[in-house]
Amino acid sequence: MRYILVNKPYEVLTQFTDEHGRATLKDFVPVTGIYPVGRLDFDSEGLLLLTDDKALQHRLSDPKFKVPKTYWAQVEGTVTEEALEKLRRGVQIKDGRTTPARAVAMPEPAELWERSTPIRFRASIPTSWLAITISQGMNRQVRKMCAAVGLPCLRLIRASIDELTLDELAPGQWRELTPAESGKLKAKFSATKNPANRKVAVKGAPGAPPVSAAPRRGKAE
Repeated sequence: MRYILVNKPYEVLTQFTDEHGRATLKDFVPVTGIYPVGRLDFDSEGLLLLTDDKALQHRLSDPKFKVPKTYWAQVEGTVTEEALEKLRRGVQIKDGRTTPARAVAMPEPAELWERSTPIRFRASIPTSWLAITISQGMNRQVRKMCAAVGLPCLRLIRASIDELTLDELAPGQWRELTPAESGKLKAKFSATKNPANRKVAVKGAPGAPPVSAAPRRGKAE
């Protein structure tokens, strides 16, 4: 079995083929027979897990297992405690009401890479950062949550999936999970466990490691 973490760059599809010639994971990860666990939008960046372990792929993608995922969002405007409290309680979006999330204000992530296409800046409106941890999977959920509290999302980076983090992976770089990491992940989300009884420890960005441009393991192709 293969278990690979990749830092998906901006404007790359979360798939290995595209009939329209857009960039895909195949441009960065020269490994066949693996598939992404869940999705990450074309205009979002950050952590993806790729595997050929179909059982684990199902468990991590199924909302009933409540796998926490943390996102760093750069938003237009100033993050207020009122906005954070709304996100923590859950907000109404087009797809329905979101479940309570962890939401905290944060500084810009340390040593953050530049995006290939810069975000738009308006001189009269500041930007700020927040970390949101969710365990749902609604379409473009974090962006819609931010918009619902008056904070349009300018940039979105997935920082972690459960205990797996970006660590030192630069955009387009990847690494294999260690046997200890993959074993722990499989044990935690074993199909023999009842997900309804599993308590999820939700982590926000302040506890995540800083992002560096230097790779730790693996390589970009």
